[in-house]
Amino acid sequence: MTDQGRSHPRDFVASLDKGLKVLLCFERKHSKLNLSEVARLTGYTPATARRLLMTLQELDYLHSDGKRFWVAPRTLLLARPYLMSRPAPQLAQPVLDKLADRTRQSASLGLLLDQEVLIIARSTGQRTLSTGLGIGSRLPAFCSAIGRAVLSTLPRADVVRYLTGTSLDAYTRMTVRDVASAADQVEHCRDHGWAECDEELELGVRCIAVPVSSLADKTIAAVSLSVRAERMTMNAFRQAHLAAILEARDELKATVNFE
Repeated sequence: MTDQGRSHPRDFVASLDKGLKVLLCFERKHSKLNLSEVARLTGYTPATARRLLMTLQELDYLHSDGKRFWVAPRTLLLARPYLMSRPAPQLAQPVLDKLADRTRQSASLGLLLDQEVLIIARSTGQRTLSTGLGIGSRLPAFCSAIGRAVLSTLPRADVVRYLTGTSLDAYTRMTVRDVASAADQVEHCRDHGWAECDEELELGVRCIAVPVSSLADKTIAAVSLSVRAERMTMNAFRQAHLAAILEARDELKATVNFE
């Protein structure tokens, strides 16, 4: 996550870039961070990380107990312009609500962003999961069903390059951690039209996702459905709900512009 070797246009404000990267360090796995942890995650020196943290705290984007920092409610203002001004989340929400209501499971819509998938719309079914996902959540693309679905739209060589440059961290004992196996999962989606994640991201959770294409057949998103593992096997999950996911995909293709 360092800035070394990067060239920027003349009008690029490097300090703003650094401040935003500090904010993006905070997520579900890193909800509270100390100075050294922020420096490690960003690649900045401790002195630089400290100045950025103190500035964000002064601006009320971060709170601190003197040792650790965490995001403040003001950070929600950064997401509001997108949610209020872009039609995709608003148009997609009724589709996801219908899918979740029909299946009684949790449905999500995500876009590929760097090495992760960003959730831009979500509807939780009556049988809620423990993943704690919400709008703005980020999932690793290499081992999530929704990530594999989006990656399946890229050329094979690009997928391998993408996976090679990704940190294949283990989220559970089931997580695929080598490039070849991760690429095979993406190819499965390319061949069959759907991707799966069987307890790789969280034990006890299974997920199926399908890519969503625009009118120009350029896939830029994916829709997924999650279920508790104890409720059904992956095969039973596909038989019960894949058709509903595909219907939701078709409706999203017809109504949502993701640009």
